[in-house]
Amino acid sequence: MTTASAENTAEHPHGRWEEPGPARRLQLLREAKSVAIVGMSNKPARASYFVATYLQSDSSYKLYWVNPGLVGKTVLGEPGYASLNDLPEAPDIVVAFRKPEDLPALAEEAAEAGAKTLWVQLGLHSDEAMQRATDLGLNAVQNRCIKIEHGRFHGNLHLGGFDTGVISAKRQVTDSR
Repeated sequence: MTTASAENTAEHPHGRWEEPGPARRLQLLREAKSVAIVGMSNKPARASYFVATYLQSDSSYKLYWVNPGLVGKTVLGEPGYASLNDLPEAPDIVVAFRKPEDLPALAEEAAEAGAKTLWVQLGLHSDEAMQRATDLGLNAVQNRCIKIEHGRFHGNLHLGGFDTGVISAKRQVTDSR
């Protein structure tokens, strides 16, 4: 189910795109079993690499790296793929580390590959891509870091250097399946 308004039309069969709230983002993260990072880099200083290391160590997701420059290479022990259609399974979430002008086409590719959610990283905006993803039946999130959101919902923000202001002896929630 996409996060969209009720105004379904022939142009927008799933309604107009609306930013999903915290409860919906948590639901998307909890329901996902696989994540493809499009625009993955093998350079440790890049945001995609940092997000990937976090997801490898603090989530139970099956992870895929998508970047034509990584084909035939492994990064963090995982092979690189040229496109979403080359993956061995449809990813539940496609995380985009791409330029805003590339995002509408990525929404199309994600839908063709059978993904459920297009997640556009912090600092990236494309209302066109969000609406296109919604029109194709995908969930769509933009300007949100999947690492920060996962950490926020699972008690790991401190690992990213965030001062959460919370002192607690409560056990951290894990997403182990």
